Amino acid sequence: MKDPASPPRSRIFRLAGQALPAPRLQPGLHVVATPIGNLGDVTVRALETLAGADLVACEDTRITHRLMERYGIETPLTAYHDHNAESARPRLLALLADGGTLALVSDAGTPLVSDPGFKLVRAAIEAGHRVVPIPGASASLAALVAAGLPTDRFFFEGFLPAKGGARRSRIAELRGLDATLVLYETGPRLAESLADLAAGLGSRAAAVCRELTKTFEEIRRGPLDALAAHYDEAGAPKGEIVLVVSGPTEEEASDADVEEALRRALATLSLKDAASAVAAATGRPRREIYALALTLERTSGD
Repeated sequence: MKDPASPPRSRIFRLAGQALPAPRLQPGLHVVATPIGNLGDVTVRALETLAGADLVACEDTRITHRLMERYGIETPLTAYHDHNAESARPRLLALLADGGTLALVSDAGTPLVSDPGFKLVRAAIEAGHRVVPIPGASASLAALVAAGLPTDRFFFEGFLPAKGGARRSRIAELRGLDATLVLYETGPRLAESLADLAAGLGSRAAAVCRELTKTFEEIRRGPLDALAAHYDEAGAPKGEIVLVVSGPTEEEASDADVEEALRRALATLSLKDAASAVAAATGRPRREIYALALTLERTSGD
């Protein structure tokens, strides 16, 4: 897959003013984590891999070029993203079949986390090629360790659905998950998503982690409803955003407990008053309790 007419390139990288040779890589697909903002967070092994590979596949060649230029790496780049993956993948697999070394990077962080790399890795494995992980920065893990919330069990959700109805349905599915939740979000949707999370999960502790490792890094902690109110008033923030939300507390009532409490309340109170009382007692959103009360009332009348 090499062009015999292309000039030879230097397989070196520059670190602290020194030119260092890249060791020979084993043939295969090398999945390389890159910095999420601060270019100083790259690992030496990642630099060795990027310099030693025959080709680097990346989401945006302009972004990856900045990293390569910073460390004096001359390896050619090729675009591999959602819009060209189907046509680009056979060419990358052909390079591997020829015994070449391919480095796969994302725009920032660890590849395959909310990016199109999974299909390439799967295809490489199916074709019998070696896949080598080169670990490093990850926005989700960076946010998790800075949020101040439990880390013994966590669930990476990625992006919630963009449309409100689908987003609220997904949040309802996540409500009973006994784990800290890690999500990605965009600035324009942040306030609305926080409000939906507060309505669906209650006033759980959370952290909004924005522009991690960059100049304007911000970590804002507080209850979901307070964070929603802040960003609704402040407007959409810029940059990459990770949300970290605590799991359910021991005090949060189970669905069965809520239903039983509603049945008892409905025996003596109006539907509206019963829903308000049970919402206050359980910490569940009033809108959710009211909808359940309507269902119970219809069922009892059948």
